[in-house]
Amino acid sequence: MGQLIDGVWHDEWYDTDSSGGRFHRSVTAWRNWITPDGGPGPSGRGGFGPESGRYHLYVSYACPWAHRTLIYRAIKGLAPHIDVSVVHPDMLSEGWTFATDFPGATGDGLFGLPFLRDIYLKADPKTSGRVTVPVLWDKAQDTIVSNESAEIIRMFNSAFDGLTGNGDDYCPAELLDRIDAMNERLYDRVNNGVYKAGFATTQAAYDEAVGPLFETLDWLERHLAANRYLCGERITEADWRLFTTTLRFDPVYHTHFKCNRRWLREYPNLWGWTRELYQWPGVAETVHLDHIVRHYHYSHDTINPHRIIPINPLIDWHEPHGRG
Repeated sequence: MGQLIDGVWHDEWYDTDSSGGRFHRSVTAWRNWITPDGGPGPSGRGGFGPESGRYHLYVSYACPWAHRTLIYRAIKGLAPHIDVSVVHPDMLSEGWTFATDFPGATGDGLFGLPFLRDIYLKADPKTSGRVTVPVLWDKAQDTIVSNESAEIIRMFNSAFDGLTGNGDDYCPAELLDRIDAMNERLYDRVNNGVYKAGFATTQAAYDEAVGPLFETLDWLERHLAANRYLCGERITEADWRLFTTTLRFDPVYHTHFKCNRRWLREYPNLWGWTRELYQWPGVAETVHLDHIVRHYHYSHDTINPHRIIPINPLIDWHEPHGRG
């Protein structure tokens, strides 16, 4: 996970020496919005309206943040309107690449460029920052709309409804405060919590992250015993944001990131909820466990220096979930 500094690539891992061994995630820089009328959104500038074929999504099948956008592309009927390029699962000294020698890695479908950083440089030749997925590209303005997954899924939730006729709303106004509060709690302790534990380089930093992680998983297990979904009786954005982490928990985070107090499948309600979301129409097709397992174990040589790919538990994702 290198970074660009004034348009120049630097193969640099996160600096944990200056933070007491703690992993701090970088803030995303491209924060424009697609809106129904093309006007400005909550941040950035305007000029991004909902048009079929105008936008291109760059993703990694391995990345939970990018996976969110693929799920919304599927459940909101956007696949015919937004095409996709998939990076190679190995993220090594060159960062994300468009190599195609792994099943499902598509190459750069727009420009034929070799590296994801080239997409960032095409938008701004002097840009600085981490080169991350997802990236939502605008073909009309030849630039990046956004690289913030939380905001891309909110765009996908409603901005294209007039085009697709799909009015399914995973962020209804009456639940917005509850969704935002749930997202904030789960992002820090679970979504990013597994990374804070896995990328910690001191015992204190690891302990600081892994304790709240399992306290929150315990709370989620109790919460889902009394609630069908995270915010009540209807599925919302909060569920989809958590799902991409729980899906990866047993195949990756439990062992690779040392989040091993319990397997997720030891939580009956949370495990059933995860399988229900996996079985939601269109979602299973967005899951590529071969990319997930390969990426984490092969790319993080500070954690797995010999790049041994584990055989992993056999999981029946289609087992009846028992959630209603």
